[in-house]
Amino acid sequence: MWDQSVKNILVFGHRGAKALYPENTMVSFRGAIDLGVDGLETDVWMTRDGHLVLIHDATVDRTTDGTGAVVGYTLDELQRLDAGGNFSEEYAGARIPTLANFLALVKDRNLLLNIEIKDCRACVVDKVIALLREYGLTQRSVITCFDANMTTYAHQTYAVKTQGFPASYLRNFAEDTYSHYYSAGINMRDLSRELCDFFRSRNIDPWCYCPDDEAGVYKMIESGATLATCNNPIPALRILKEKKLRR
Repeated sequence: MWDQSVKNILVFGHRGAKALYPENTMVSFRGAIDLGVDGLETDVWMTRDGHLVLIHDATVDRTTDGTGAVVGYTLDELQRLDAGGNFSEEYAGARIPTLANFLALVKDRNLLLNIEIKDCRACVVDKVIALLREYGLTQRSVITCFDANMTTYAHQTYAVKTQGFPASYLRNFAEDTYSHYYSAGINMRDLSRELCDFFRSRNIDPWCYCPDDEAGVYKMIESGATLATCNNPIPALRILKEKKLRR
């Protein structure tokens, strides 16, 4: 399912569909699925008591009614926080999900997964892989991190697909970093045909984030990216369908 031709561009929902719903909540993931995305991207931290939870920032301040570092909370404490009210009163009461909650939602659906490690510790990678194996989702997932040490560790230890980024985006870039990548995520501000060709010449799939309007989608197509991770997937889904660049 990962292997697609240039005439088949995949569309992923970023943190669900974060432009439309409170990010990294179950309502956001379900909303993106209902729109018809090919896959979902999410972010993982580990709580103080060892549970994997889905939240982007190192702190809960921006997306919830709480304050402080995610790693300072237990799972029970985190799940008392409101993760929807800061986005809209309509979604007040949404909770921070666990990775297990997310995997249970997607396991019987025809979806690909991009799991971004925000908590850059090898033990977090170990737990993520163990849970993906438990749900039978390893082959449908890619492990992503802005710390090259983590993607290299994941690939060398577990032979999983990994997504990295251009060297200038990364912490701990090394001579062999690119050899461990299945794909590379390129920010729209840097996206170009030349950069996509650079990665393709190294057998690394060029992906991009986040083409959320018509101009961005057309730039993505022209640049040769093969996957678009979108805050708002609607423009990409519509245009790619019209141009028959999506299955």
